[in-house]
Formats: sequence, structure tokens, C-alpha cells
Amino acid sequence: MTKLNEVFANKKAFIAFVVAGDPDFAACADNIVALAEAGADLVEIGIPFSDPVADGPVIQAADLRAFAAGSTTAKVFELVAEVRKRTQVPLVFLTYCNLVYQYGYNEFFTRCAELAISGAIIPDLPLEERDEVKPIAEAHGCQIIPLVTPTTPPERIAKIVADVDGFIYVVSSMGITGTRDTINTDLDQLIANIRKYTTTPTAIGFGIHTPEQAAQMGAIADGVIVGSAIVDIIGQYGHEAPAHLQAYVKAMRAALPA
Repeated sequence: MTKLNEVFANKKAFIAFVVAGDPDFAACADNIVALAEAGADLVEIGIPFSDPVADGPVIQAADLRAFAAGSTTAKVFELVAEVRKRTQVPLVFLTYCNLVYQYGYNEFFTRCAELAISGAIIPDLPLEERDEVKPIAEAHGCQIIPLVTPTTPPERIAKIVADVDGFIYVVSSMGITGTRDTINTDLDQLIANIRKYTTTPTAIGFGIHTPEQAAQMGAIADGVIVGSAIVDIIGQYGHEAPAHLQAYVKAMRAALPA
């Protein structure tokens, strides 16, 4: 059983997102450890990028804070190495294809293997080009996590989720990341369409930020992903964020169905 399989074994998963290097690298390591200690089953680490096409203002601002702290892909790996001295919580990267390409596919996923990074979410990697990356990642024990959106046709869902392990990132709403008061997508039908073709777990992200939403989404999918709300806490509290993150994660984790 892989680390990602363990995340979804016999429970609903709470997945937390941070931007690497926000507000700086030492504080970011503290935040990741705090999330893990509070009950996050998996931490998604965003590698800052200049053109994060999937991300809204909150995460874009965090990218800018990370760049001001000197973020590079190499420094992100150094961050993970420090985190690994303190926790073995499962980790995945959220990154964009150009960063992985520039670093070198084999070199990037070799470092992932060395640091027990279990997966990579690459929003701008289309299905038609996935085979350029996926075999290399999997050879290093790193799963490419696909995204399915509300407008993905069923016939394309079948291809996206074929031969996929880890989990499937289900985008709750059209648009960019950011908290949403209401989520109006027919997620029951979207998850049903996915489950026609795979038993791989699903996790819903984009917009979730309240315990009530976590409970609702957790009843539909195998896990929930929270990004902007966590990044906003970090933006508000800076180096004092860990205690606030822990309180938030405990409330969200407790709201998930058993």
C-alpha cells in the first residue's frame, strides 16, 4: 500500500494546501508540521510560479510572498528536506509543467523519491501530453494526480482517470481557486461519472472553507482539499499562524463524516 492509498484507507481525508516559502521557509516548515499535527492526512505543497493559471488572488499573493523570500524549485526541495526531519506526513506537490520541465523530469522526480513526495498535481498538463511525464514520475514512486472539472465530458473523464492511482482531484466549481459561500455544481453526478470508470479515491477542492462545506463534500467524495482558507490564515497571522492553523484544521477534520 502506497502513502496515498493509506491516506484514504477507512476514512475521509482532509488535505491541506500551503505555498512553499510563504511567508518564509522556516515559517512554512512550521506551518506544515502544525497542519500534520492537527490532523491533516495529506499536505499539498504549491511550488510558487509566476503564472499560476488555476489560482486566485489569495494564492497569487502567497506566491509573491514566497518569491520575496527567495523561492526557487531547489529551495522548495530544501524546505521539504527540513520538513522530513520533523514529520512523515504524506506530501504532494502542486506545480506547473514548465517548472518540472526546466528542472528536468528525471531530476525532479528523483528528488521527489528521495524526499518521499507521493504525488504531483500539474494543472496545465493536458491529458494528451501526460505520457511525457507520467511514466517518469511513476518510475520514482510519484503519482500524477489528474483533475476533473464540472465541464469535463464523460468520455474524456474515462480517459483522464484510466490507469490512475493515488487520488483524483475533483474541481468543485468553474474558475480559479478561492473560498466560495455556495457550491452549485452537481457534484453527486460528477463523482458518479468518475466512479463509472475507476475505484481510485476522489477529493473535492476549490472553494471549501467551512466545516459545513467539509461535511457536505465529505459525504460525496473520499476527501476534501482546502487551500485558500489556509493560505489566508497564513497571510493574516504570519509567523503566528501555526496555532490558528491547528484550530482551523481540527474543526475541519472533525466535521468530516466518519
